[in-house]
Amino acid sequence: MLLCLSPAWLTKVPAPGQPGEAVLLVSKAVSFHPGGLTFLDDFVPPRRATYFLAGLGLGPGRGREAAELARDLTCPTGASAELARLLEDRLLTRRLLAQQGGVAVPATLAFTYKPPALLRGGEASPGLRLVELSGKEDQETLVKEEVGAFLHSDALGDALQVAVKLSGWRWRGRQALRVHPRGELGAVADTVLALLEKLEEEESVLVEAVCPPARLPFPGSPPPGPELAVRICAVVCRTQGDRPLLSKVVCSVGREDRPLRHQSSLPQTLEVALARCGLGEPGQVAVVRQRVKAAAEAALAAVLALEAGLSAEQRGGRRARTDFLGVDFALTVQGRTLTPVALELNSGPCLEACGALEGLWAAQRPRSAAEEAAAAPLVETMLRRSAHYLMEGKQLLLIGAGGVSKKFVWEAARHYGLKLHLVESDPNHFASQLVQTFIHFDVTEHRRDEENARLLAELVRARGLQLDGCFSYWDDCLVLTALLCQELGLPCSPPAAMRLAKQKSCTQLHLLRCHGPPWPAPSLHAVPCCPLESEADVEKAVHQVPLPGVMKLEFGAGAVGVRLVEDAPQCREHFSRIARDLQGEADHPGIGLGWGNAMLLMEFVEGTEHDVDLVLFGGRLLAAFVSDNGPTRLPGFTETAACMPTGLAPEQEAQLVQAAFRCCLGCGLLDGVFNVELKLTGAGPKLIEINPRMGGFYLRDWILELYGVDLLLAAAMVACGLRPALPTHPRARGHLVGVMCLVSQHPQVLSSTASRETLQALHDQGLLRLNLLEDILVPGEYEEPYCSVACAGESPAEARLRLLGLCQGLGIDGPHYPVAHFLSHFK
Repeated sequence: MLLCLSPAWLTKVPAPGQPGEAVLLVSKAVSFHPGGLTFLDDFVPPRRATYFLAGLGLGPGRGREAAELARDLTCPTGASAELARLLEDRLLTRRLLAQQGGVAVPATLAFTYKPPALLRGGEASPGLRLVELSGKEDQETLVKEEVGAFLHSDALGDALQVAVKLSGWRWRGRQALRVHPRGELGAVADTVLALLEKLEEEESVLVEAVCPPARLPFPGSPPPGPELAVRICAVVCRTQGDRPLLSKVVCSVGREDRPLRHQSSLPQTLEVALARCGLGEPGQVAVVRQRVKAAAEAALAAVLALEAGLSAEQRGGRRARTDFLGVDFALTVQGRTLTPVALELNSGPCLEACGALEGLWAAQRPRSAAEEAAAAPLVETMLRRSAHYLMEGKQLLLIGAGGVSKKFVWEAARHYGLKLHLVESDPNHFASQLVQTFIHFDVTEHRRDEENARLLAELVRARGLQLDGCFSYWDDCLVLTALLCQELGLPCSPPAAMRLAKQKSCTQLHLLRCHGPPWPAPSLHAVPCCPLESEADVEKAVHQVPLPGVMKLEFGAGAVGVRLVEDAPQCREHFSRIARDLQGEADHPGIGLGWGNAMLLMEFVEGTEHDVDLVLFGGRLLAAFVSDNGPTRLPGFTETAACMPTGLAPEQEAQLVQAAFRCCLGCGLLDGVFNVELKLTGAGPKLIEINPRMGGFYLRDWILELYGVDLLLAAAMVACGLRPALPTHPRARGHLVGVMCLVSQHPQVLSSTASRETLQALHDQGLLRLNLLEDILVPGEYEEPYCSVACAGESPAEARLRLLGLCQGLGIDGPHYPVAHFLSHFK
């Protein structure tokens, strides 16, 4: 991120092939580095901006120059002069909030001269009256009638004063506030008439209620001196999926008879400000904070809804969006309820006030999570939009399309502007119609992966594909993908590392030999095991691996064929059953049988099970997401339930992340998105297995929902050799708790009360989160989950109780499938 202190440090040049748009180049800037280091850098050649946020001023000077620089850029911009003008129009935003946002605003009478198109027509808003003037002169009679009716209306409530002011971008910060007692009709009307003479087209004169400050009962006797008023300033940011998120609340306290303004009052936390006014009970403060949060987020939602209907010209460019918003509130009482009333919207002062408050804290002690920088969600949005811009038009070769559980890939590719070229064994796969190029090629015979990689490389060259990257999320194709990347000279983890991670016994035995340095070594997390290719191997293994143990397919996926074995006879029986039932790819497609049906026996470790999804680039850990799994239905290990974010203590969460990271590095996995399954035991994390690809089932969807991070996009960026800029300590925006549905356990329910159509309808209503994993209802001994059903909540308990009630209502919960037991680990 670069700071440009002068418009002269930036240059706009026409964008090739994009008429009317320009590329923004940076020739000089201040750069920032860890430890508080800054440098003034010159860039030769100039660097191309991938995101631009300007300090906009609508008057002459550098603000005007910055506004010109922000207009019609090819890169995303977080503001524009055109959008700023809309925010500066207090009448427009007040009407917008009252109509769309459901936000309390002061009762307002507006006299407008030739109003803008956005203010014409539309439904009337409660407490907001708009009077269109045909001219600015000879309006005395109309003004006095309207002002008189307004001053005597119930809309003013308990307000004893009204303020008269001009509305329009020209007047922001350039006028004195004129306040009159509510009973002085003549004085108010005269002030309106005087201001009418200054109006230009699309401007207004507002008469608005001055919200009386909340009279809060002090414990004991109130302090001497004048009554105090609180002004609340909230910063709200646009996050993933255009969802508003409250970032920070900062307040100022002052005398009620003197207007509170930015930069002329001391910034304070909400708790301190309310305590000074007599409201110190934590529960009441929490209620006020929640009301401010709801109103601020609704305000940004209303602004984003307005922007969605504007043309590129009206927004100031195809990629211009409002990425953050400041909302100023007065705290008053409406109907015996403490209510934040939105006074105005802004794009800078509220963020500056938050920065001033953070500066006070920074000098005293390290910042806690509750005191995170107000700009943190804004920076995440900057980086996300920058990544989208960088990836737009990238040419990616995808090996293996996957099934119905990966349908999100094609929608996401369209959203990000990725150009996908697909290699797939099924010539009739639905995705063949959704990609730039479809290459039908049998990738199921993995003993020929090296030969197939060479053949595919020749096909790519013959077709003239100019690829930026190549990747896969499908278990069966991971080694082939690494070999093909090696053939084409594209970024990827080494094929040897992929082979090591793909073969489960090799993973464990290799890591058992990794004693360090560095320490703690990966050997601490590996579990003793024996590979099984014959009955003789089984006899040898039962004397080497402590029982009970776990038997599983060497190259398996989805927990198919995984079983707890108590003794040697059970080991022999299960080995024989798998050897008979799962001999090749045709017996159960997509679980790795193209590699053969060899098995392994590993020690069974007690503990809670967890997934860690990692993003690595150049051997560096960029991000990690930990989820908790519920108890499985032994002797099988098919997943039953999950919770995200983890409910573990921070130290235990860190242990899991470091264990997963060290195990990946120990296998040589340096670049990519990886899913690591572990158990947390009394002696620390123990490795179950490494999946050297993006987490399956619901994980990508949940991480995107809770953290705003798309693992699919991260995997695509790493495949193109681009380092994803991800939050080091991502903040979850709630909790998700989910349960798996199995055809064998819910044969009637999934065809009636919890049918696909019913679950999808509940998903569309926001009552649950559905991830469909299979397309058809076919029971079988070696089945995988049919779908995942989850509920969201502000806390794990809230999400858990919602899910339990839903499962009971739909019939998913029952004696044969006790959902309450599966969720018991999440308490």
